[in-house]
Amino acid sequence: MRRRTRAKKNFLLIKLSLTMIILLSLSRVGVMAVTSKVNTVNITLSNGYTLTVFTNKTNVAEILKDNNILVSDDEKVIPSENENITDDNTIKISNKSKQEVEVAKVSESGVESNLEDLLSAYSTITEKIVTEKEDIPYKTVKKDVSDGASSTKNVVIQKGKNGIKEVTYKVKYQNDTEIEKNKVSEKVVKKPTDKIVQVNSDVVTSRSSTTTRDTVSTNNSSSKSSDSGSVVICKVTAYCSCPLCCGKGATGRTASGTRATAGRTVATSSKYSFGTKLLINGKEYIVEDRGGAIQGNRIDIYMNSHSSALAFGVKYLPVQVEK
Repeated sequence: MRRRTRAKKNFLLIKLSLTMIILLSLSRVGVMAVTSKVNTVNITLSNGYTLTVFTNKTNVAEILKDNNILVSDDEKVIPSENENITDDNTIKISNKSKQEVEVAKVSESGVESNLEDLLSAYSTITEKIVTEKEDIPYKTVKKDVSDGASSTKNVVIQKGKNGIKEVTYKVKYQNDTEIEKNKVSEKVVKKPTDKIVQVNSDVVTSRSSTTTRDTVSTNNSSSKSSDSGSVVICKVTAYCSCPLCCGKGATGRTASGTRATAGRTVATSSKYSFGTKLLINGKEYIVEDRGGAIQGNRIDIYMNSHSSALAFGVKYLPVQVEK
């Protein structure tokens, strides 16, 4: 009976000991669970991708290292790597701006800089759309009508004038200083006017062997010009009533019977009827004469002297037939 009682007591002691050991073990696990809290951390990379990790660490550098995330020199981390994560459990990695990189390089190289210099690197960059007017240079065009003469002279028959265009630029400024300028578009507002230089023969050859002025049938005077109201560029020369221009026996009378008069009389082909009024370079003349060498769009203007005719030379001028 005593043996049974003693065995029963020993069994109770063993059971109590086991219960205590289990309770102690459970309390240690609870303490470890409290001291080793597992956090869910969101890591946003510089490319915008967000990674969710589970960790019991709080230091930013350790969390990044455990997840094999390297931060390059041109990237920054918020919070910084030597800090602990904040209550929102987020880590953000982003690219540094150009100004920040330059400031970092200056600081790392040990170059002395004051606060104003550092702040200037962070100055806001503004962008504006600017439209400017610019000249379009005119071109110089040469017309050689010297017919291969050894002696020539240049005559400006039309002055050149620059055109205008509007050019739109995208301009970037920092501290009111232009740092970048790129053309966006351009529009021609006014086209340039070419400068026209005519190369003339310095000596006008005699027309006595090529030009005769004969009386033309009055049937031509009744014909009508087909170019009424139009403007054409004609080869314009000059003549007088001397034998060199009109041959021997010239009387000063025109083919239409009128007396040739400077500032009024012109000789044309039968393309223009007698009496037709022509505006030559803005001045009015009347078709009163003909000439054997006057063909197509060629016009001969009557002058009072041979020297005046020589001085006039050969020109290409706008001619308008009056209605």
